[in-house]
Order: sequence, then structure tokens, then C-alpha cells
Amino acid sequence: MRIGILAVGKLKAGPEKELAARYFDRFAKAGPAIGLELGRLVELPESRASAADGRKREEAALLEKAAPEGAVLVALDERGKAWNSQELSTYIGNIRDQGQRDLVFVIGGADGLDPDLRQRAGLILNLGRLTWPHQLVRILIAEQLYRSVTILSGHPYHRA
Repeated sequence: MRIGILAVGKLKAGPEKELAARYFDRFAKAGPAIGLELGRLVELPESRASAADGRKREEAALLEKAAPEGAVLVALDERGKAWNSQELSTYIGNIRDQGQRDLVFVIGGADGLDPDLRQRAGLILNLGRLTWPHQLVRILIAEQLYRSVTILSGHPYHRA
């Protein structure tokens, strides 16, 4: 199963981009042994609409267009489920085992995700009650994807 990331906004060169790339690289190397591969990492431009609702709608349209057809969406949103790493890895493993071809994590813009896009998601996940800058969200999700691979493969990286 391919796992991709769709994000509104661009990650500029620097330590954040390097750290996210390091975890994505680890995931890409370890994942194929258990049927997981790194899919597309897509950065989309932020909307220039004057109102937040319009920006969210425009960004949602870009995110949906960028998602592979039939992909399961995981919307990263503060109103989502607060799972631990084991729960996330179980979810990923279950989706993979159901024969799903694509799973895509969606990171919205500064205003968040459009309600219709959240509604379409197979899972709405939050990364804690704190507000995180988008650069750190990419690092967090990259690390959690690598951690999920290690949990699913029985590697000792994850120590609960």
C-alpha cells in the first residue's frame, strides 16, 4: 500500500525539511518489507481567497484533486481522534490488509480543513491538543509513519 502526504504550503529548505526527509527515507527503506511504500509527497499552494471559508474550500479542492482515486484519506485536524502510536500502526496495518492501494495523510492550510473534506476522510486524527506549525506536523507524521513500520514489523524502535 502506498502512503502519501498532501499538504497545503511549502516546506522551505532547512532543518525541518531535512528531519522530515530523514524519517520519510527511513520509512521508504523499511516499509516495502511489510507491504508499505512511500507514495507521493505533494505540496500545494495556499489559497489567496479573502475569507477563511473560501480559502478552505479552494484548498480542499486542490487536495482532493491531488489524492489518488479511491485513496483513504486521513485528515489531520484538531477535532480528530487522539490515538497513540500503536493505535495508528494498527489502523495502517488494517487498511493495508483490506487491500487498499492508497492511504493519504492530508495537512490543511493555516485555516484548517474544509468540513466537506473532513467528512470524506476515513479517519480524522489529531496530533495532540496543542497547535503545531505545518513544518512540525510534517516531521511528526513522518516519524509516526516510520514508527508504524517498526511496530508492524516487530522492530525494537518503538518502546511503549
